[in-house]
Amino acid sequence: MNKIEPRTLPGFMELLPNEQILFNEMKEKITKSYEKFGFLPIDTPIIEMSEVLLAKAGGETEKQIYRFNKGDNDLSLRFDLTVPLAKYVAQNYNNLAFPFRRYQIGKVYRGERPQKGRFREFYQCDIDIIGDGELAILNDATMPAVIYNTIKELGFNDFCICINNRKILNGLFKELNQEENSVEIMRIIDKIEKIGKENVIKCLEDMNVEKTSIDRIIEFIEIDGTTNEKLEKLEKLQVSEELFKQGLEELKQVVKYIRSFGVPDTNFKVDLSIARGLDYYTGTVYETFLNKYREIGSICSGGRYDNLAEYYTDKKLPGVGVSIGLTRLFYKLNELQAIETSKKSISKVLVVSMVEDQTKALEVGNILRNAGIETENYLEDKKIKAKFKYADKLQIPYVIVIGEDEIANNVVTLKNMQTGEQQTLSIEEAKKAINE
Repeated sequence: MNKIEPRTLPGFMELLPNEQILFNEMKEKITKSYEKFGFLPIDTPIIEMSEVLLAKAGGETEKQIYRFNKGDNDLSLRFDLTVPLAKYVAQNYNNLAFPFRRYQIGKVYRGERPQKGRFREFYQCDIDIIGDGELAILNDATMPAVIYNTIKELGFNDFCICINNRKILNGLFKELNQEENSVEIMRIIDKIEKIGKENVIKCLEDMNVEKTSIDRIIEFIEIDGTTNEKLEKLEKLQVSEELFKQGLEELKQVVKYIRSFGVPDTNFKVDLSIARGLDYYTGTVYETFLNKYREIGSICSGGRYDNLAEYYTDKKLPGVGVSIGLTRLFYKLNELQAIETSKKSISKVLVVSMVEDQTKALEVGNILRNAGIETENYLEDKKIKAKFKYADKLQIPYVIVIGEDEIANNVVTLKNMQTGEQQTLSIEEAKKAINE
């Protein structure tokens, strides 16, 4: 029989156990951080009816969808967690308490060309707050508070949450008679970090934007100083458009309440170049960067939108949300050796039997597991040296040995694999020693 070469599709990540342990730990920290702020878990299907999933899709998004037929059903794999959320809220509207605070961590699929650090299958970690008809601006300040807490839980201190407000940008464009080009201009502005100021100017010139308007746009996004100084300079621009004034007032409120949430000024700033390319963002927008690893790009982004479920219901459901692309973040941090994947086992104890009948060893394993200690029983008939080598290779910190003497005296021999110290203890004493 011909053997098939085992291989994984490009754009799909598989990890070795030591890497998967760290990945799971990161996912668990994100989950706990979200729950700490009262977000509720949901889980939506990976496969949806195409007409439901693609209600708003178009352009590049629709080209990247994994779409297929099964029987008479036209089906697609979800490409993000926001569209399934919109369907979920519209479908369950009468059973939800608003504002509805939800989190979801799950895989999404995009059939784009795989590149280093970009995947076709990847985990997203989303939180959103959905209002019924209206949603207070204070919710926009909640997002940076959650981001701050989450990134700190992941072990990073040197990071910055950049915030802006799309209404400020749209108001400026309206004043410059560039309203019809606002979406495209914001897409260009959003790339300034990647392509630089000169290329942004060239892109705007290619759109036939007048030089005086380009100068004002560049002057606007280059406003610098502290957060308070930037807000003051925005005031001094004296833009008359009401939308600009509304956006500026919202930004002031968000900054005020971010501080009330305990986020220090060293970890957030107003960045007027942040626009978020997606055109459904209508107010506050966010991008988060690790200062030592700016090459990774934004690790958590999102913003405010007017009507989440407009394609599924007549009810107006405004919301605000952010998302962490966990797969890409993990890959990049691992590649840069910014995180350590040295943990090779989740077991604290390996129980080995020196006698053929493993009944006692299995009983001891059960006692330890019932006490909340991660315990593995070694079941193979190998020499003691091989059993200790197994524990050493997986860096299991303790080995419990059960031999004839231990069974006769109802004790265990506990070996600390780091120090080499061995003790003969009762099972209760062993539990205490392991936990300490």
